[in-house]
Amino acid sequence: MASTDALPTIKVLFTLHPGMDSLDFIGPLEVLSQAKHNPNDSSTKAFSTTFVSATELTTTAQGAGFRAHMEFKEAYARLSEFDILVIPGGGVDEIIKSKSEPLGLIKAWSDLQKKDPKKERTLLSICTGSLFLAQQGILSGLSATTHPDSYAKFEKICSEIAQRDLAERCDLVEERYVVNNLRFDLGDEEQVNPYVRRRSDAKPPPMKRKGSNAWKESNTRRESNARRAALRLGGLRVITSGGVTTGLDASLYLVSIMVSVESANEVARVLQYNWGKGVVIDGIDI
Repeated sequence: MASTDALPTIKVLFTLHPGMDSLDFIGPLEVLSQAKHNPNDSSTKAFSTTFVSATELTTTAQGAGFRAHMEFKEAYARLSEFDILVIPGGGVDEIIKSKSEPLGLIKAWSDLQKKDPKKERTLLSICTGSLFLAQQGILSGLSATTHPDSYAKFEKICSEIAQRDLAERCDLVEERYVVNNLRFDLGDEEQVNPYVRRRSDAKPPPMKRKGSNAWKESNTRRESNARRAALRLGGLRVITSGGVTTGLDASLYLVSIMVSVESANEVARVLQYNWGKGVVIDGIDI
C-alpha cells in the first residue's frame, strides 16, 4: 500500500446541468467520496469534490435538486486547481442545441491540458455525457463509449465533427468504460490501425503505475512532464463510460490508478458492488 505521507488531495470538479441523470452524478460522487489513501484510516480521504452549475439549484431528469458550489464563471477562473473533470449525461439534446454549458468548460479543460501539460489531468464522462465530449472534438481519433441507446446519435455527432474539423473519427466501443491514456505504442507505421485495444486486466503495461505515489510523482518528474507534452491533447486522460451504473465502474478504475487497487476494492466492498472492468487503450499510465 502506498505511503500516505504528504499525499495531496485529488481535486474533482463535477458539472451539473438541467435534465441530467441523477445517478450519473451520485454514482461517481459516492465512489470518490468513499475512497481513502489508507482504507483503514477515515482521515485519509483521497478526493475532494466541487460542483459547478449555471444556476445555484439544478433539477435532474428524475426531479432531484442538487445545489452547486460555484457558477461557471468562477469555475473557469479556478480550473487549473482541479485534477479531474466529471461530466454527467442526460438532457444532452437541449445542451448541444443551445451550445450551453458544460460544452465550453469541456473545451477549456482540454485546452488547459495542452497549454499546461506539466499536470496530470483526467476527463471522465458518464453515460451520454460522452456526446458533449464528441461535440467538442475531444474524442476525435480516440476510442469511446456511451449508453447503448445513443450509439447511433453518438456516431452521427462523431461523423459530423470529423468532417468539420478534418479529423479522425472516434471509434465506438461497446464496453463498460473506455480509457484513453494517450500514451500509445505506435508500432509499425504501415499498420492500418496502430491503436490496439487491450483489456485492462489482460497484460500489465511495462510502466504500470502504483497508485497514490505514482500520481503525485507524475506531476513533478521531468520525464513524465516531457512525455505528456508530446502526446495528443497534452496527455489528457479521457475516460468515457456506458449506461448510468458504469459510472461506478469507471470511478473505481480512477480510484485504482490514482490511489490504489486496495482502496478501489474496499470502496466496492462497502458499496456491495461488483466492479465490472472496461478496456484501456494500448498505452502506459505514467
